[in-house]
Amino acid sequence: MKILLVLAAALLASGCSTLRFAYENADTYLRWKAGTYVDLHGDEADELDDRIDEFHDWHRKNALPNYVRLVREASLRFDDGLSRQDLDWGYDALRGQARESLRRAAEMTAPMLDRLTSAQVAQIERRLADENRQFQRDYLRGSERDRRRKRAKFVTDRLEDWVGKLSQAQIDRVREYAERMPLLDEMRDRERKRLQGEVLAVIRARQARARLPELVANWERGRDPAYAKAQEAWRDQYFQLLMELDRSLSPEQRRRALGNLRRYAEDFEALASR
Repeated sequence: MKILLVLAAALLASGCSTLRFAYENADTYLRWKAGTYVDLHGDEADELDDRIDEFHDWHRKNALPNYVRLVREASLRFDDGLSRQDLDWGYDALRGQARESLRRAAEMTAPMLDRLTSAQVAQIERRLADENRQFQRDYLRGSERDRRRKRAKFVTDRLEDWVGKLSQAQIDRVREYAERMPLLDEMRDRERKRLQGEVLAVIRARQARARLPELVANWERGRDPAYAKAQEAWRDQYFQLLMELDRSLSPEQRRRALGNLRRYAEDFEALASR
């Protein structure tokens, strides 16, 4: 699950000019990333290669055509100006695509996971512990003021990836959002560890084939109600920010964002046809 989420983030962060290259080399990245979690040799390594190729082929044939339709629909909605209904549609559509891909990946890899040795499972545990320490360094250290500044910069950078340079008024609105919204990183840390613990328990019990697909496709089940409520409040405020910024976009900013969306659709369409 972690590997697929990292890959998805990398693809979405890629510029349109590099998306095709990133996708065509995703299988190589997945092999490398899997190797950072567990050592596989001989027949195990060959089987992993086959599973990755199988998932990549499935994703190209099944997920990419959906991406094309979603991005084209998003272009039409954005061109008319964003509403809360548009943002809810996009959020739900992305979650639906993530669920489908995670379920399919789990179905393909579960037989291998059920055969892991205790030593291999322990290796995964150590890797996850390393990642949790990195998460603490990245998100839980520093003063509240520093963390809010980091949040504002992150949001600003992502918006500028899409629309180009923000105006000072737009930057000020992002800063206002970053200052007002509660910091959820401690809750995120606990949620990460909860999910990790559940996945590891399934693997240790050798029940990945029976239980893992539904577990990873419904990752929010069992979530702390306080965190679920905080996530909903965050989404409300973030969507409000996006709608206000949408109304403030210059013609050039809107043209740039629409151009990016259309290029993504073209790239996804080209990748799906190969």
